[in-house]
Amino acid sequence: MDQQTKETLKHDQFIDTTNSGISWASANRGTLITGAAVLLVAIVALIGGFALYNHRSEQAATDYGAAMQAYQTPIAQAGQPVPPGVKTYPSVLERAKAANAMFLTVSDKYGMTHSGKLSLYFAGLTYIEAGQNGPAETTLKKVADGWNSDLSALAKLSLAQLYRQTSRDPQAIDLYNQLTAKPTSTVPAGLAQLQLAELYESEGKPADAKKIYAQLKDKDAKGPIGQIAQQKLNPTPAGGGPGAAIQAQ
Repeated sequence: MDQQTKETLKHDQFIDTTNSGISWASANRGTLITGAAVLLVAIVALIGGFALYNHRSEQAATDYGAAMQAYQTPIAQAGQPVPPGVKTYPSVLERAKAANAMFLTVSDKYGMTHSGKLSLYFAGLTYIEAGQNGPAETTLKKVADGWNSDLSALAKLSLAQLYRQTSRDPQAIDLYNQLTAKPTSTVPAGLAQLQLAELYESEGKPADAKKIYAQLKDKDAKGPIGQIAQQKLNPTPAGGGPGAAIQAQ
């Protein structure tokens, strides 16, 4: 087959292929238009959804900031002089109630945002400060069950403290052990172990507490956890003399 014939065949094949594509496109023109329209709608929806999420996240962050400002507002006793323009609350209880309502609003409106999830956690804390242990436990459990491991760990630590305050030490111990087994950047294993040791001390189990402190001192001799453990093992009285270390029983 000479070169000219080969070129002619290639040209004919290209034309046939092109014509076939044109014929198929013509026959399926409605389908192509519909598919393109669906894709365009999906893209627009995605862009719109992203923009809406960003807008809601910004608003959530603003409202969360306002709630945190209320939560950090100073307490002023009756008769205590307050500088002009400075907002205060008469008690921790009143401040906790006010901040709690604000945190709950942010959580309810923007629960899918980071600020909304943080607000739910602080709602749990302010419930505790307001003396509402039932709602506090329910709220903190929701945060503890969330996918954010750092925030979940903080909620578990607060739950453990709540259990200790309400004479449910076994549940607190279980949470401390969970936090030790799965440490996070917000709650390192050493912090959970310190809390557990302090619980054992309060239960009158100094031998168990001493064992934990000794382990922490060896693991983190120059770190803050190790230094705290060292102080717990060898406390110094206010007078400056050597104190008695925790004695095993």
